[in-house]
Amino acid sequence: MRTEPILLAAACVLVFGIAPQSRAVAEHPTGVVFHDRNANGVRDADENGIPGVAVSNQREVVVTDAEGRWRLPAADDAIFFVIKPSHWMTPVNAYQLPTFYHIHKPAGSPSLRYPGVPPTGPLPPSIDFPLIRRPEPEQFRVIVASDPQCRNEQELEFLVRDNLEELVGTDAVFGITLGDIVDNVLSLYEKHNACFARVGIPWYNVIGNHDTNQDASRDEDSDETFERVFGPSYYAFEFGRVHFVILDNIHYRGRPDSKTSSYFGGIGDKQLEFLRNDLALVPQDRLVVVLMHIPIMDVKDRESLYRILETRRHCVSFSGHTHTQRHCFLGPDEGWMGESPHHHMVSTVMSGSHFGGAFDELGIPHATMADGAPNGYSIITFHGNQYAIRFKASRRPADYQMNIFMPFEVDAGQDAETEVVVNVFGGSPRSRVEMRVGDVSWTPMQHEEREDPAYRALIDAAQARAGAGDRPMQKSKPSPHIWVGRLPRGLTPGAHSLDVRTQDSFGQVFESHRIFVIR
Repeated sequence: MRTEPILLAAACVLVFGIAPQSRAVAEHPTGVVFHDRNANGVRDADENGIPGVAVSNQREVVVTDAEGRWRLPAADDAIFFVIKPSHWMTPVNAYQLPTFYHIHKPAGSPSLRYPGVPPTGPLPPSIDFPLIRRPEPEQFRVIVASDPQCRNEQELEFLVRDNLEELVGTDAVFGITLGDIVDNVLSLYEKHNACFARVGIPWYNVIGNHDTNQDASRDEDSDETFERVFGPSYYAFEFGRVHFVILDNIHYRGRPDSKTSSYFGGIGDKQLEFLRNDLALVPQDRLVVVLMHIPIMDVKDRESLYRILETRRHCVSFSGHTHTQRHCFLGPDEGWMGESPHHHMVSTVMSGSHFGGAFDELGIPHATMADGAPNGYSIITFHGNQYAIRFKASRRPADYQMNIFMPFEVDAGQDAETEVVVNVFGGSPRSRVEMRVGDVSWTPMQHEEREDPAYRALIDAAQARAGAGDRPMQKSKPSPHIWVGRLPRGLTPGAHSLDVRTQDSFGQVFESHRIFVIR
């Protein structure tokens, strides 16, 4: 729960510099955030309001008074939502989707191919948000996935068998999908959500460019189906000592012509105002985790976003979209002016290379991404306001963290000319990678951004068999997590063992091994 003094709603609006009369509004709805003791979603007579809880209308943010009541301005198209405080939980629906919002669209959504929100009619006398008391640990895990991006039921089956089935029984407290939940076929949401629900934990969602209504004529109407299914396209919640902020950075242009993409990365003034107001209530000792679809570096108004996030002592951000994985540490060269570099992670994706490549013995394509990393997801461990990220390859052991590429047989005398290329899937510029042959000392490997030769070999193999039975693969891209070394000189004929170890910026150490022959 918020630790700041309780403020009356109207006072809070003024504190953040947004007087209710500063813009035209339809009404000023009110409501109560209450302790739902019996978890029935209805405020019963013995269920008290909860003071100090933040509520928003997607622009202003207020905190509830001593009786748990809030009051906010409302436009004719608004979503009101409670910002879940620590040690409380909002209800979830049958699909394990958190229900923390009230949609106000008196006339409903415009007519679109995929249905939006039906007319909601007038505002109710009181918009009440139930919260269920739940202690939250200092240390917890979260699944961060991106781009499931199924186009049809076959790809949904790939997604389920390749990713979701191994997540059943996870000790993560919730999951987050970083957009492109489906691939333009918004009618798949119901089946998709039903499958994710079987993982058994609450699941939050970010809107992606493939989650928009492609027949909308303007940005304001492009998320109508998303809102009907998932609620607001940007919002916030807390868990433990971590404050999570979901952003919508898909600015839809309207129906595209032959020269213009239908979207670009953008936040917009209204959402930036919400973020500024939200973070004004968050203590500086909290970790702020910002989640979006398009990488933060590719957002047009990113410097406005940076100016807000730079005020935080503890902050990290995540995105998806590129179907590659990368750790970025943003500094002055990228427009970030904070005291220390900002860590932004572009996450691996569940669909990999859009479920491309040859089928395995289970009938599932390998889906290796264009940077040579397997498809998968990330497991984030939070401890207080600290975090550690661990890559998880789909259907692979937890310690499968790298691939070593080198010949099996090396001619005598050619050892020192033989290159060893290691793809450390979750590696970053701050990773240390070393190799050794036998019992000699460890030798540092050099970080290089280059094509992964193992992925190139997959492409060449597919071309050699004319792609028979394969699904299309992505073109190879320079990989940001490649390290290169050479074998030591003077190796004797026979079999040798190569060891590679890496330590990431979180102190996690992983090892892998190869056996090769000098002939």
